[in-house]
Amino acid sequence: MNYHHQKTNQMMNLWKVQETGVDVSVLTPAPPKFPFTGNPGIKVSLRQSDDPLDYFCLFFDDEVISFIAKETNSFAEEHFSNLELTPSTRALQWKDVTSEELKRFIYLLILQGIVQKPTEKWFWSKRPILCTPFFGNVMNEKRYSLIMKFLHFQSSNDSEDESPSNNKLKKNCEIS
Repeated sequence: MNYHHQKTNQMMNLWKVQETGVDVSVLTPAPPKFPFTGNPGIKVSLRQSDDPLDYFCLFFDDEVISFIAKETNSFAEEHFSNLELTPSTRALQWKDVTSEELKRFIYLLILQGIVQKPTEKWFWSKRPILCTPFFGNVMNEKRYSLIMKFLHFQSSNDSEDESPSNNKLKKNCEIS
């Protein structure tokens, strides 16, 4: 670097300090760049398909669905052991969710984003003006609500950090 260029840089830095109050000469340099050696892009082969279900199954394979079903059942069991329930509570109708039933539940949950209604109960309404019979044919409203109540993605026994910096997505980390 020649003398003139060096003096210009010093003057610019002095000006920046005076104008902004930030001395750029003492700032920590940027971390070194490491070359990316990975192979970006999708790592599985999909047949030429526009079916969204194929893409859904890439992320929610049988292993993930089984894990969620197991954790949901464990959470429900824990709920019943920790509370005194009245004989009329609907939670007593709980039976363990199977992987197939959980898949139907998730499909209905996704479908609610496509077929939109102001309240969830309306998806199971029998009133002709509101009726969407597909939902009731796949799963009844009470069962859907019970699964929603106990849906769980991580063991409740895992210790949770109560600090303000607690990772809000921690409960979903097990399935990643």
